[in-house]
Amino acid sequence: MDQFRGPFSNGVPESALRIDRPRLDTFGLAEVRRTITILVVLVVTTVRALGAWALHRRGRTWRVAAANGVVDGFERLGPTFVKIGQLVASSPGLVPDEVADAALRMLDDVRPVPLEQITRMITAELGQPPDRLFRSFDPEPLSAASIAQVHAVVLPDGRDAVLKIQRPDIADSMLCDLRIQYAFATRVLGRSKRAARLELTDMIRDAWEIACEELNAALEASRQHRFRERIGAFGDNAEITAPEVYWNWCTPHMICMERMRGVPMDHFDELARRGIDAELLLRRGIKVWVEAALVHGPFHGDVHAGNLWVLDDGRAAYLDFGIMGELTPQWRRTQADIMFTSMIDQDYRRVVRAYQTVGVMPTDVDPEVAGPAMASVLEPILSQPVGTVGLGETLQSNMEMAEQFGARIPRELSLVAKQLLYFERYAKALAPGYVLARDLYLLKNIFPTEVAATAAERGVTLPN
Repeated sequence: MDQFRGPFSNGVPESALRIDRPRLDTFGLAEVRRTITILVVLVVTTVRALGAWALHRRGRTWRVAAANGVVDGFERLGPTFVKIGQLVASSPGLVPDEVADAALRMLDDVRPVPLEQITRMITAELGQPPDRLFRSFDPEPLSAASIAQVHAVVLPDGRDAVLKIQRPDIADSMLCDLRIQYAFATRVLGRSKRAARLELTDMIRDAWEIACEELNAALEASRQHRFRERIGAFGDNAEITAPEVYWNWCTPHMICMERMRGVPMDHFDELARRGIDAELLLRRGIKVWVEAALVHGPFHGDVHAGNLWVLDDGRAAYLDFGIMGELTPQWRRTQADIMFTSMIDQDYRRVVRAYQTVGVMPTDVDPEVAGPAMASVLEPILSQPVGTVGLGETLQSNMEMAEQFGARIPRELSLVAKQLLYFERYAKALAPGYVLARDLYLLKNIFPTEVAATAAERGVTLPN
């Protein structure tokens, strides 16, 4: 067991990190067969739910029963439809209320893959069954999500670890389902005003791009490793971490990593019970994320509470690196200029010039005029605690405005705004008086001289 060497034990080959992006706009025999399966499953589960309702109404309406039948079908159809259900549950107004309410149950863990399939997959990927690879392997998954499920293991040297294993044949099934959805959106709903307003084809294209990245476990592990290694690049950030990747047991479809124990960031009552300085820990976590986005490159692109934990030892940890973004050097400078302006000198002429550099604002706009005008609108907003409009919502509004002028906004910038909104949501509960857009601490390592001078001028003491 100690002599085992996995496929990535000597490093990940460059070929394993390439993202395979097959075409989205094709429709073949596999899609036809899958379409028939989808229709049959949805009809059967809906009719069955309506039949049960007819026998035992119990105060529910037929619409509620039918909605639950549709969601039953989504669960049977697998990961892509689970993700649709999660989107529906998280976006009231997208579909009728009955369907959105029924889909709430899909926000929890989905049905796990049977142990026999997991064992076969581990054996196929690593050449040996789990009982020969690990000191112990827990047959019950710690969690089961739409793309992968996680099992606890103990490595031969006694370290606690987890094995994140992709569902068998997940790539083929997800990409097939997305092709069907894209064809339906373009050919059936293409002329629908509602579909155009919801930008369904763009949403499916984005889901396609994300899925192609998420399905590459080697790329996810590599990004996680890089993110973790760079947390301490400036000699601080000791209170923030990410799981160490154990490369010897990683494969193209599995990631073995350090096991973390703690609670999600939104378990606010538990954090209070533990006496954790949640505001300081959150500020430290945001600082690490900002440094990743503006300095190091890859940044975490999905910091919902399930992926940001407070550990039992008091540190915070980033988890699940399936979705990540990376700004181009030009956009990094632009975002750095925006944050510098917001947090240090409030000179919005700099923001205008930065936006002109990346094509968000026309070059004939005069920064001397547009800068003060922008300041008059944004400053009253950004100087308020996170309980009001914050940096994330302001950035999102700016992007929407820029798109109206014809500017092309990269997907990564939308990810930036989304993560800032997540951080502000936690701050509203943990530290409602916190003003994220004025926190010099976040830029401590990015503009060290200017931050130190501004902090001294304002009489602000920054955390270690």
